[in-house]
Amino acid sequence: MQFSVRHITTYQYSAPVHLGPHILRLTPRSDGRQRLLEHTCQVSPQPALRSSALDAEGNVVTRLWFTGVTEELRIESDIRVETLQENPYDFIVDTPSTSLPIPYNHYESSLLAACRYPGEVAPEVVSLAAGMAREAQHSTLGFLEIINSFLHEEIERVIREEGAAQKPEQTLARRWGACRDLAVLFIAICRTRGIATRFVSGYQARPEHPARRRYLHAWPEVYIPGGGWRGYDPSHGLAVADAHVSVAASCNASGASPVEGSYYGDDARCQMEVKLAIDTDT
Repeated sequence: MQFSVRHITTYQYSAPVHLGPHILRLTPRSDGRQRLLEHTCQVSPQPALRSSALDAEGNVVTRLWFTGVTEELRIESDIRVETLQENPYDFIVDTPSTSLPIPYNHYESSLLAACRYPGEVAPEVVSLAAGMAREAQHSTLGFLEIINSFLHEEIERVIREEGAAQKPEQTLARRWGACRDLAVLFIAICRTRGIATRFVSGYQARPEHPARRRYLHAWPEVYIPGGGWRGYDPSHGLAVADAHVSVAASCNASGASPVEGSYYGDDARCQMEVKLAIDTDT
C-alpha cells in the first residue's frame, strides 16, 4: 500500500516570541516493513541552522535553531511511503518464547532494558495483567491478543488533540482514552510481565472521525523473539500490518512526539493547529 501524507502543524503566538531549539520526528522509519519514497519538510520562519541524524532509538530527528522573533511557527511535512507487510503474523516465535515469561537472551535483555522496565505500576494494572496471563494460559501470542481485544472492547476511544498520555491506571479507571492512552496502558500491562514494548507514532489508512478528519495515530509494538518488533493497535483490536506507517518509536511516549521545542516571550500564549491529509493507493 502506498501512502501520501501532508502534515501541517502551525503554532500561533499571541505576541512576538523567541523560539528555542526544536526537534522534529516527522521522517518515517525505513525498515523491512515500509520504504520511504519521498519526504520534504518546510519550516517557516526559516531556521538559522538545521541538522538531521538518527537518535539512539533509530528515529530520524531533525534539529532546528532559530534567531529573531516571530508570531507563528509553521511546519509542513509531505511524505510518500510504501508499506510492505500484508500479513502481521508472518513469523514463527522462537520455541522458548512461546510461553510467558519470554526468556530474552543476555544480548537482547541488555538492548531492550529500557523497553522492559515497568517503573511504578498501579496495583490494578498488575492485577489485570496477571489475570490476562492466566486467561491466555501463559501463551505469549494469546496474552497479547487478549490485551488488544480487552482495550478495544472495554475502553472507549476518544479524540484528544493535545496533552500528554494519561497514566495507565487513569485510562483503566475512566474506561476512555485517546489512541496514545490505549498504547501506554498496553505497554504497562506488557511490562509487568517482562515483555519489551515501545510506543509508536504514525499514520493509519482509515479515518476514525465521523467527519473523516485525520489525526496522528499511536500504537504499541512488542519485541517477540523470532518475530522482532510487532505492532498491535488496540484502537481497532487488530495486529498492525500494511495499513499503518510508523514515523517514530520510543520506549516512552514523549520520545515519539512529532514536534518538541520551546518559546519565550512576555506573557505570550500559544495555540496549535494541525491539518492532516492522507491518501492511500493499493
